[in-house]
Amino acid sequence: MDLNELTTVIAELKEHVLTITLNRPDRLNSFNDAMRAEFKALWRFADDTDDVHAIVLQANGDRAFCTGVDVKEGTFLADNPFSRQDPGVDLSPKQNGCWKPLICAVHGMVAGGALYWLNEADIIISSDDAQFFDPHVTYGMVAALEPIGLAHRIPIGEVLRMVLLGLDERMSAERAHQIGFVSEVLPRAQLRDRAQDLAARIAAKPAAAVQGSIRAIWESRDTGRSNALATGMAYTVIGNPIGQAQVVRSDVTTREYEVR
Repeated sequence: MDLNELTTVIAELKEHVLTITLNRPDRLNSFNDAMRAEFKALWRFADDTDDVHAIVLQANGDRAFCTGVDVKEGTFLADNPFSRQDPGVDLSPKQNGCWKPLICAVHGMVAGGALYWLNEADIIISSDDAQFFDPHVTYGMVAALEPIGLAHRIPIGEVLRMVLLGLDERMSAERAHQIGFVSEVLPRAQLRDRAQDLAARIAAKPAAAVQGSIRAIWESRDTGRSNALATGMAYTVIGNPIGQAQVVRSDVTTREYEVR
């Protein structure tokens, strides 16, 4: 994949961190068919490329991280209702089998289909001006796919409030932090540097240990406790010999850490 040929995003791989920047600010970074196709290819690239240890997703423009689907262009849905696929499948890393850690750094408006990325992010940080909302019902559309994913991250009451109030209310960055949706809130000017710092710290750890941990934890949400523990044990058997060979235990610094 040639990262220089992308048209809806900017992608750069540097020091094991793949930084993807949504780059349709004139359309509030809404997604169209081209962006769907590019993300599907990017997740495959990230999964196949051993040099990618962590991923940062951010957005250009002052007003929005993303406002969902481009309402002017629309997005492809098959005429046959039994062949239709959720557009979010193309945008979502885990549904594309990519288990590289994803950090989302969001700002401004974060609406509707933007939740596809956040629902499968491993870490979400936001600027203090971020506002989260889902406009579907206001426009007479059923809000189902994005909120169902969101319900696996935050309390169901918060999901329902966001869905039912539509454009009448927005969740602040402060409230998103209170309910554990985002793990950190920063001034806008510090957002990107902080995302890169977190990604660099993760990327420096043994890749097999990181990816195995992510896969075990995410897959556990789709199974019962006993099956999840059995699968998790299998992943330790697979991943530990690889991951432990990638680090010298005696060289690991144990006194340099942050308290959050």
